[in-house]
Amino acid sequence: MKSTIIAIALFFTLFNSYAQVDTSSELLFKDRKETEKWLIKNNIPALGIGYINKGKIEEAKVCGELEKGRPAPNNAIFTIASLTKPITAMTVLKLVDEGKWDLDEPLYKYWIDPDVANDPRLKKLTTRFILSHRSGFPNWRRENADNKLSFQNEPGTKYHYSGEGFEYLRKAIENKFHKTLDQLASELIFKPLLMNDTKFFWGKGIDETRFAKPHDKDGKLYNDPSINSTSASSAFGVLTTVEDYSKFLIYVMNGAGLKSKLYDEMVSNQTPMKAHQYYGLGWMVDEINNENVITHGGVGTGTQTIVFILPKSKRGLVIFTNSGKGGDAYISVIQKYLGKEIIDVET
Repeated sequence: MKSTIIAIALFFTLFNSYAQVDTSSELLFKDRKETEKWLIKNNIPALGIGYINKGKIEEAKVCGELEKGRPAPNNAIFTIASLTKPITAMTVLKLVDEGKWDLDEPLYKYWIDPDVANDPRLKKLTTRFILSHRSGFPNWRRENADNKLSFQNEPGTKYHYSGEGFEYLRKAIENKFHKTLDQLASELIFKPLLMNDTKFFWGKGIDETRFAKPHDKDGKLYNDPSINSTSASSAFGVLTTVEDYSKFLIYVMNGAGLKSKLYDEMVSNQTPMKAHQYYGLGWMVDEINNENVITHGGVGTGTQTIVFILPKSKRGLVIFTNSGKGGDAYISVIQKYLGKEIIDVET
């Protein structure tokens, strides 16, 4: 798996092609044949779209192919890269809401990675700093020459997107509760929301015949080793459907059952990014006109995904692709379903 990044950053690289975006056809994304012609032209095997309107799933469909010659059903299963992180964050926030976990308690009480055991900065590392990407860790320890985990900054002082931070949090949570992350997520989120097709890793209950296989930028199948994982990662790897993740977005849109004070913390400005954009707890937030947009994305080798939640107007959008160039579809889909304002704030 490549180093995961925030897929929303793709807007910056896609901006130059914005003028060439063709959404003139009224049939695009509404008619399957028209959409699949467009996908072939853009070399994207499969595109999943979930549109939420008035707080309900108005559309949940998949166009294209799981792989060459195999049409994708609407309940196709995608691997969603870093869209795993919001699920992890919501699982942790549910524990906080129940009074079983503390956002600001130092994590060394529950887990100490051997690589940083002698670094005094570990005593400042908290859940809040990890969920807002201020852990001080690199994205992955393999980015360091010695492949060891280390603090690049003091926790809480500087933004740096980090999968390692989420993995550190997972180990602390699992050590305290003596349950794996996937067990906790299943109890607190998947089962209550009837997300029956959502799993942290391959195992019983996953229909492999519905899997949208990852493809590289040239449209060739990519053999992603994470697909063979037998344990949960907090940062990437969740397998799910457009409908299941749309259910999750509606849940978040409606407060996720959290006390209002905690929900407000989740969407508050924990880490400033740029004008009108910041990180909350597990989510990025865009300030657009009179409505804040909650968003996150995922980029892996052979998959690109992104989601948006507009709580005030009760709208949401899921975009899943099984392509290393799936981000090329974002601007067209977003403009068609949510309008140009979101694109403007990102570019």
